[in-house]
Amino acid sequence: MIQDYIKMFIIKSKKASTNQLYTKWGEEQRTKTLTEYPRPQLKRDSYIPLNGLWNYAITKNAKFPGRFDGRIVVPFSPESILSRVNKQIMPKDYLWYERKFNVKELKANSRLILHFGAVDQYARVFVNRKKVTSHTGGYLPFSVDITDMLVKGKNELHVLARDLSDTSYHCRGKQKLLRGGMFYTAQSGIWQSVWMEWVPDYYIKSLRITPLYEKSMVQLEITMNGRKEEADVPVWIQVTDKEQIIISKEESGNKFLIPMPGFIPWSPENPYLYGLTVVVGEDKIDSYFAMRKVEVKKDEEGTLRIFLNDKAYFQNGVLDQGYWPDGLYTSPSDEAMVQDILAMKKLGFNMLRKHIKVEPLRWYYHCDRLGMLVWQDMVNGGGRYNMLFLGYLPNFFPKAADRIKDSRYSLFSRKNERGRQEWQEDMVGTIEHLYNCPSIVVWVPFNEGWGQFDAKEAVDLIKKLDPTRLVDQASGWFDQKGGDFKSIHNYFRKLRIVTEERAVVLSEFAGFACPVSDHMFSKNIYGYKIYKNREDLEKALYKLYKEELPALIKKGLSAAVFTQLSDVEDEINGLMTYDRKVLKVEKLPKLPCS
Repeated sequence: MIQDYIKMFIIKSKKASTNQLYTKWGEEQRTKTLTEYPRPQLKRDSYIPLNGLWNYAITKNAKFPGRFDGRIVVPFSPESILSRVNKQIMPKDYLWYERKFNVKELKANSRLILHFGAVDQYARVFVNRKKVTSHTGGYLPFSVDITDMLVKGKNELHVLARDLSDTSYHCRGKQKLLRGGMFYTAQSGIWQSVWMEWVPDYYIKSLRITPLYEKSMVQLEITMNGRKEEADVPVWIQVTDKEQIIISKEESGNKFLIPMPGFIPWSPENPYLYGLTVVVGEDKIDSYFAMRKVEVKKDEEGTLRIFLNDKAYFQNGVLDQGYWPDGLYTSPSDEAMVQDILAMKKLGFNMLRKHIKVEPLRWYYHCDRLGMLVWQDMVNGGGRYNMLFLGYLPNFFPKAADRIKDSRYSLFSRKNERGRQEWQEDMVGTIEHLYNCPSIVVWVPFNEGWGQFDAKEAVDLIKKLDPTRLVDQASGWFDQKGGDFKSIHNYFRKLRIVTEERAVVLSEFAGFACPVSDHMFSKNIYGYKIYKNREDLEKALYKLYKEELPALIKKGLSAAVFTQLSDVEDEINGLMTYDRKVLKVEKLPKLPCS
């Protein structure tokens, strides 16, 4: 086992050069831009996309640049080839963006809202060289009302971005300035869509949609941008089923119970969505929701299992890093995201664990409509990790690791109080941001101890914010005995489980590496068990899914997450190559899901 663990760190080639790979969508993307509406659950007709060519400059201070270095394709980060920049932004750098936009008329009783899907890590926004907002956090959206800064005709938009990457405590995922092994190329700046929309003075800021499965109802809460001085504004609600209106009513207030008698439950096998339209005053938005329930309880034999819609349901999952060779954090197209999901469904998987990254809302929309369960990781942060403590110790002495309390902040690189506070704020923001996505069934606050702290308190807060979903408190190790699962990562031992007072999940396993020539990012090979050809890989996977996992399911295993969906840079343990051009295995034995 020790030899296997040492191998996992990397098999290095003497020549460390890398190959630029393109997906087929990235090859097409050179002449296209991302135009799809970025927020499918809060959709208006007044959509003004701002993706495309902007000016950019990399400077050494926060002063407006006197000139620009060239053009960048937004929303691709400058480190990506699809941005047309292909330069690494360093912690000391200031990354400037500029573009102009026209305002034909300043509409009476209307506001123009500017939206950013995500900017990594810090953003300062200017309209006509006047600051309108700033935002810290590279994974969550932010918006600002820019109406009062506008002039009729041409307007200027500037964004200043800075990224300390892995040199600070900010949330960073698997980004690393010195990439290699299981850590990947750091990316910076704007990496999700930028757009504007006109709204009335009194407009809907957000919806909160909660399916009340047992009561055959859905709860709807509406948050407006502020109070209207006049009498209560009527709220019109319409629910559609396959475009046929099933509910249409006028209400008052901001919290409503909508009856859903005879509803059709949402599941991966039948991802049934209902349309929702909400009108408040002059503002109208289109959305959707689903009826589903997830819980942990005992089956007929007294074994704790995950239940979906009142039935024991095995969640057969894949770890999904969300990296692309040409776009890095940004998918080269909407279709590329769809094809990842469909490829995994075709292999028989019903769940994706989105690994320490928050995707654009369109990714979750596709999981919702195509039928793919999601375990959503929170994005890790903290100081520089001691991988001897966080990696070697749990693998060699797992029982000892699970006795270590995560209140010992220095061991988990969490001494900085502001960093801990910022992570918690981002966790709350992530739950609020993704709350309405029916595909998400599990929140995962911590992974393998990376920046972990006070996990019990984190679970308590998550359950308070969202009692409708399950929580994997500490995925892998440093178990604090909380949450809904005993969560195991196993790459080196024989697969086995011991049932306890929580459901047992194998939240990462396998990591089978198989190189495919002409589709590799580098000659370095990172993986946990290496197969020289696809035939040997397929035999190993067949044994895993035909014999080993079914035996564990009988003993009480509730979910399993295979590592991983695709190769990522040096890490070649994907079911697909990094460029998504080769599916390494055509078929897997079907697991019993319920």
